[in-house]
Amino acid sequence: MDPGKPVDLPERPKEATEPTDPNKKSKSQLKKEAKEQAKKDRKDQPKPVKEKAPKAPKANAKEPAAPRDPDAMFKVGFLQDVYQEKPLSETVPKIRTRFPPEPNGFLHIGHSKAIAINFGFAKYHGGECILRFDDTNPEGEEERYYNAIRDIVSWLGFKPVRETCASDNFDRLYELAEDLIKRDGAYICHCTKAEIKVQRGEGEGGQRGGERFACSHRTRPIEESMTEFRAMRDGKYKAGEAALRMKQDLTDPNPQMWDLFAWRIMDSEEKQHHRTGGKWKIYPTYDFAHCLCDSIEEISHSLCTTEFELSRVSYDWLCDKLEVYRPNQREYGRLNITGTVLSKRKIIQLVKEGHVRDWDDPRLYTLIALRRRGVPPGAILSFVNELGVTKNTTNVQVAKFEQAIRQYLETTVPRLMVVLEPLKVIIDDLPDGHVELVDSPFSPKDPSFGTHNIPFTKTIYIERSDFRAVDSPDYFRLAPGKTVGLLKAPYPITATSFETDPATGEVTVVHAKYEKPAEGETAKKPKSFIHWVGESAEHNSPIRAEVRAFNSLFKSEDPSAHPKGFLADINPDSEEIYKDAMVETGIVDISKSAPWPKAAAEDDVENNKHCVRFQAMRNFYVCVDRESTPEKLVLNRIVTLKDTQGKN
Repeated sequence: MDPGKPVDLPERPKEATEPTDPNKKSKSQLKKEAKEQAKKDRKDQPKPVKEKAPKAPKANAKEPAAPRDPDAMFKVGFLQDVYQEKPLSETVPKIRTRFPPEPNGFLHIGHSKAIAINFGFAKYHGGECILRFDDTNPEGEEERYYNAIRDIVSWLGFKPVRETCASDNFDRLYELAEDLIKRDGAYICHCTKAEIKVQRGEGEGGQRGGERFACSHRTRPIEESMTEFRAMRDGKYKAGEAALRMKQDLTDPNPQMWDLFAWRIMDSEEKQHHRTGGKWKIYPTYDFAHCLCDSIEEISHSLCTTEFELSRVSYDWLCDKLEVYRPNQREYGRLNITGTVLSKRKIIQLVKEGHVRDWDDPRLYTLIALRRRGVPPGAILSFVNELGVTKNTTNVQVAKFEQAIRQYLETTVPRLMVVLEPLKVIIDDLPDGHVELVDSPFSPKDPSFGTHNIPFTKTIYIERSDFRAVDSPDYFRLAPGKTVGLLKAPYPITATSFETDPATGEVTVVHAKYEKPAEGETAKKPKSFIHWVGESAEHNSPIRAEVRAFNSLFKSEDPSAHPKGFLADINPDSEEIYKDAMVETGIVDISKSAPWPKAAAEDDVENNKHCVRFQAMRNFYVCVDRESTPEKLVLNRIVTLKDTQGKN
């Protein structure tokens, strides 16, 4: 048999200039046929139960939303149908899933959905979930990514039954590759990337429409392919000079059946594998290793995003060709957040060019960045659960995500007073050294949060924006002759005069009187209340801090669509820093109890800085940043008290 002749396929066109056949199928037609085939494969599956999701309360609702069922997404809809398709039985004695990240970068918000689904599905049905690192490509894989992934999975509250790596199975995968060659299911190809594109009907720019035809090596004898494969393994060829391709079905409209690569040569001298070192010169592709690792680990439900729906056909073909166990793969829609970028390449560019501090910059939507910003893991899981699971891609606006965080924090963190831009107020009719300890609850609605004492003194600090030198009828805070209440303080104050900086005209000090009524008189009732911090050296008050308020890193909903590139869409006001902020002494108490409200030993606080969260009354929710030191407190804004996305 002539090894250069195609098998059961049209002959290759003799000239590239031949007229185009009008009956040739376009790229969109090919995709449509593949989708229709996938639908046929699912025709016997029960239809998802449609259930209306409860409407989220408005951002300015007075009462927090009722707690949602944390297992709701496993009880109805897509995931319920997946389970019913292959429930527990004698053949499926235990549900086993896996979360299979590639250790070549940090996880982002989209991965939180995959983690919640795979770990949660197994837990809900009394099964187990494996954390498997799909380390089939040594380029870009680093120890720090393995550690970061483990850390984030644990932070979200999940514990894998065990950790595995695709590289654990390299010897077995190699045996399966030789077995596939023996079964006439794979062959060694020496074609270039450009030649393979033409074989697949792709012209210039990757446009499909040409006829597909077989590689000239497709019909080479099995023994020859085996010899060449072992030569690849032994280092006879360099990267790109040879590869093992699966002998699939080139007539199938699904591109995932067009003789995909199974093993390829990597330049081991340039980048050795993180775990296997220089042992291997060839590595399995994701298309070969992924489904077979699922098979080796006996995964009952291989749950992945819809971009792998077409791959299911090739996965099933490979498992069936090798006559090995075939997992039940089903696909759900991925989670995207608008107004940001999640691409590793783009985040690397942001970091290298100094637009953000690092991968954990709170303006990013990597999970380590969200943790540093102070977003609780419970808020992320609640958000994912509320969205539910379907096959549709979920594109969520940042405002909706922040509203879910806000609702979670409303009932789970204490409240303190923080003054961002301090203005000194001297209450002249109080004696020097006056200190009155005011009992203040950590939560006005939950007595179990407890209380703390804050010093009220002759000198206090208020927000600069809470005083006006020139009053107006529509202004209800402090101004000359106007009375205002001080949150938690027994009585209000009235501004009597103020001092200014001669050079700038800026108000530097406000003088006031304390409106404590004489015996038998009624106390004044102010129209508004403002927050404050007292000055008391005895009580180490106020506590100085730097507060970082984060806004959107980009100006539009789709930064990547900017005609000049995503960097041209960066918001110049994505960060506001208040370097001279003041915090009341209650932060000492909540730091000792972090993560709040569950008590923790004081020596754990250093490792749980992102757990020290609280509401800065009248401002926003904040957390302690990891850059904080005993000499300098740094706070990050988590979210505002209400939705301000539209205003921003």
